Amino acid sequence: MPEKLKTCARLYWQFLTFGSFTFGGGWSIVAQMKDLYVDREKSLTDEELLDLTSIGRSLPGTMIGNIAMMFGHRVAGFTGGVACVFGMITVPMAVLLIITTFYTAFQDNLWVASAMRGVRTAVAPVILSALMRMIKSAFKVPPCYFVAAAMFALYFFLRVSCVWLVIIGAALGLLICEYYERVKKIDVVA
Repeated sequence: MPEKLKTCARLYWQFLTFGSFTFGGGWSIVAQMKDLYVDREKSLTDEELLDLTSIGRSLPGTMIGNIAMMFGHRVAGFTGGVACVFGMITVPMAVLLIITTFYTAFQDNLWVASAMRGVRTAVAPVILSALMRMIKSAFKVPPCYFVAAAMFALYFFLRVSCVWLVIIGAALGLLICEYYERVKKIDVVA
């Protein structure tokens, strides 16, 4: 079997696993990716995963679909990206097919509703844990905390569009990096 095909099959299987155990949206897949690719395999750094997440969140479409495509493309080109996306959606699509087929039977089922509430509560700490680790790697210098707080306030209180927040954040990031590299002689990107 050619090496690229083996790589695509491995990516498909890994993202099939992610998709099989994901409740609560894309952030729980990011947490699983961090565990596998950053912590165990060391094939990604925290910063690279954060970059993928930032770009995936900024593009149209689902965040995790964008991240899967970009990660797969990085590893094995276009076919790698497609393998990741299809791996990720295979199990959820099968479950959705079953649920929509039998929707009326599941609709008012107390056991199903209770199980889903329990799953949602279990997912919150996983997402929070991944978020806290990503924050540590994202904020290399003190002004980053101010930028994050300002972006949160602009979004939460003033309902500024995400597009503007990304543009403002990128501009401020460039200014902060430029300042620290020229004036303080500190490399904040590495």
